[in-house]
Amino acid sequence: MQENLSLYHIFLTVGRTGNISQAARELFISQPAISKAIQKLEENLDTTLFKRNSRGVTLTPDGEVLFEKTKEAFSLLMEGENTILHNRSRDIPRLRLGASSTLSKYVLLSHLKPYITDYPQTRITITCQSTYQTLHLLDEGKIDVGLIGRPKKLQGYHFRPLLSISDTFVATRQYLKNQQELYPGEPLFHTATFMMLDEENITRQSVNTQLKERRIELSHILEVTSMDLLIQFAQISLGIACVIREFVQTELDEGILVEVPVGIPFPKREVGFVCRKGEESLPLLAHFFPEK
Repeated sequence: MQENLSLYHIFLTVGRTGNISQAARELFISQPAISKAIQKLEENLDTTLFKRNSRGVTLTPDGEVLFEKTKEAFSLLMEGENTILHNRSRDIPRLRLGASSTLSKYVLLSHLKPYITDYPQTRITITCQSTYQTLHLLDEGKIDVGLIGRPKKLQGYHFRPLLSISDTFVATRQYLKNQQELYPGEPLFHTATFMMLDEENITRQSVNTQLKERRIELSHILEVTSMDLLIQFAQISLGIACVIREFVQTELDEGILVEVPVGIPFPKREVGFVCRKGEESLPLLAHFFPEK
């Protein structure tokens, strides 16, 4: 029986594909080796398992019986392997993180490097979502820690602030010059294309609040899915981008982009790690919430 196991695997593959050449490609062995294995199995069982025809092969009645039993047997073997692997994986420490793609790039990376050094055996997964979606995943127990822009209301969580950020509008000097030449004397709010993140993003919501309080309406809005795209689109003079000042400081310092004076003093906002209250001292989370 033991020496026949590989023969049954070949038989199962040929029976499933109905084609010796296809089975040979899947198993990475030659067609003659496939034919020889089938012939040996037929000799061992003293029966014919396949009928040959111009299109390939089909199972005989005996072949159909053996195929179903072989399929069940290999399915049980795979189930056993998966069970063992699953049981083993449960012993591996696992950390589930949630953060927006913007915060992942500009903030999370610098904090992950020392964490990996301290916990090299931990399996880390990262879910890229907005702040509110990240909090929702925390509520559902689908992630362990999030990196978010702090919303106005944050109850039932433990929050550790990391840095303060501020919103701003940026563009190239050329874009602003073009707007002035095309629409002399007209306010930018009426003529320019303002590029913003989608409505679910906390940055967009914060800016919308400031605009609404001052009764300012933007005539032309282009919604973009990520901060990186906003920055890149602004650099090619596609419009005026609403971004986080700290994340475009290099571009501002080098003169690639300039801040657009819109007369709105955007308040500072906090970015930090968050977890469910009472879990901040758990071994895998303590790195993100050190005791003061």
